[in-house]
Amino acid sequence: MSPILVRPVREQLEHDRVIRFLQTKFRRKYEAGMNPGIEQNVPVGTGPSALYPDLVLASQDRGHRLQVVVEVETGESVNHLEALAQWAHFSRIRAAFHLYVPGGMVDVARRLCEDNHIYVAEIWSYHAVGDQVRFTLVHRNREAPPVQPRPHAPAPAHPPAAPRPPAAPRPSAAPRPSAAPRTRPTRPAAPSSRAASKRTKGAARAGKARKGTAVRKQKRK
Repeated sequence: MSPILVRPVREQLEHDRVIRFLQTKFRRKYEAGMNPGIEQNVPVGTGPSALYPDLVLASQDRGHRLQVVVEVETGESVNHLEALAQWAHFSRIRAAFHLYVPGGMVDVARRLCEDNHIYVAEIWSYHAVGDQVRFTLVHRNREAPPVQPRPHAPAPAHPPAAPRPPAAPRPSAAPRPSAAPRTRPTRPAAPSSRAASKRTKGAARAGKARKGTAVRKQKRK
């Protein structure tokens, strides 16, 4: 709802007439819904944060994707309060924001948008000619709209994990009895070849000596 709660009757009638003219104009190209006066017929968004611009233009295909939001102002509603309360929010919608103001308020509306960093895709002026309303495009923004960050869904809260019970101490293994050292029987060392040959020669000499002694004894007899 506009911060200007009560417009002069003449301005309110003019405001709603412009909205109806625009709805008839855009109905050929878009699904055009309107929120004249204090009516809230076509919201943009859901819940308490939903917005209700004067005109909501969606594509005619099955998806009905939002394309343009239109706000119509009168001479009294082109001010700093209106710019912050409505224009700033409409400019952050993921759709083109078109602003319609009376012919004499174009410079004021442009300055308010520049001072408050409000991105407007198009600014149009309008004036009545008898029973008709004429519209003139006075500003078209060639710059790309600023990228609005997408709200991140909060991560689901996980319950804290239950602490693990402390592991039971493992029983210490009993020390194994040390094995008795194995003793191998010692073998007598084999006599060396030189010692054996000496003993053999000694035995042979002793045998010859004994034999010679016996022969001499026999001769004496």
